[in-house]
Amino acid sequence: MARSARSAALLTAGILLLTACGGGTGTPGASRASADSGDGYPVTLHNCGRTVTVAAAPHHAVSLNQGSTEILLSLGLADRLAATATWTDPVMKGLEKANAGVPRLSDNAPSSEKVLEREPDFVSASFESTLGKGGVAPREQFEDLGVPTYVSPADCTGKDNSGDGDGARSASLTLDSVYTEIRDLAAVFGVRERGEALVAGLRDRVTKATAGIDASGTTLLYWFANSQAPYMAGCCGAPGIITTALGAENVFDDTHEEWPQINWETVADRDPDVLVIGDLTRDAQTAESAGKKIAFLESNPATRNMDAVRNKRYVLLSGQAMNPTIRTVEGIERVAAGLRGFGLAG
Repeated sequence: MARSARSAALLTAGILLLTACGGGTGTPGASRASADSGDGYPVTLHNCGRTVTVAAAPHHAVSLNQGSTEILLSLGLADRLAATATWTDPVMKGLEKANAGVPRLSDNAPSSEKVLEREPDFVSASFESTLGKGGVAPREQFEDLGVPTYVSPADCTGKDNSGDGDGARSASLTLDSVYTEIRDLAAVFGVRERGEALVAGLRDRVTKATAGIDASGTTLLYWFANSQAPYMAGCCGAPGIITTALGAENVFDDTHEEWPQINWETVADRDPDVLVIGDLTRDAQTAESAGKKIAFLESNPATRNMDAVRNKRYVLLSGQAMNPTIRTVEGIERVAAGLRGFGLAG
């Protein structure tokens, strides 16, 4: 690790300047980017309570979560990525070729040693926990080596991550946080026009998916993972974006926890009209795939008589669509199509 750290420090010395101030885990604060010179650099980001300055476009970045990586790939930056890590799903459709050329350190969180071996000049993540205590490494570890770090504003704006779970939100998340992340990363890599084009395309897809839809009175439940102590969506994260866009209701909108663990008896009592099920390919929890989740629902005495189960009203989503990422738009599209197919939306 010491050898890797020295290597990273040598790589970044003289080409990157980073300053960090204020803000710790759970500190809210949207990101914004500014450029001071004619060539667009340095770029200063106010990100999750920190101020980060990038003096030159990264060419050897490491992205530590799938959501962050898919934004960078969508911006045409595969050749600037030294590595990626922490995946729940196959790569987004259309990005297969670009992703194939990016080394994957681990399907789950890699060690800090593995990251430093890649000699990164920029590190990004989707979650504060990835770059916090118990994660890959605290942001300070990279900052001490002169390596700028970035965390998705969707994970810190109006959200407290200081507890033991997945955090709790004091305000409902919107797609604006995802669009901010796209624009920030586009600014860091000097491809602002690509960022604006990506945002415009996502906005158009939301408009088309929600045109004329009215799902008022329809109740949804979002199940991400685990059958023994299932993680269900609270009111205000990415599933909240989907639910609000369609005018529906989340049966657990009375909790602000991001992914509370809720027992099956309570789930059955809420008896949602539709079950939105995470179809994950990782192997970190019980019942990750949609097939295993559905088999559980249809055999468990507490759930098999639920209305949605008896009528097989299932909508399958990737894990990334249930997190605040560019694929949340995919979630809006798929849930909208599902509700229309079930006759539960105009």
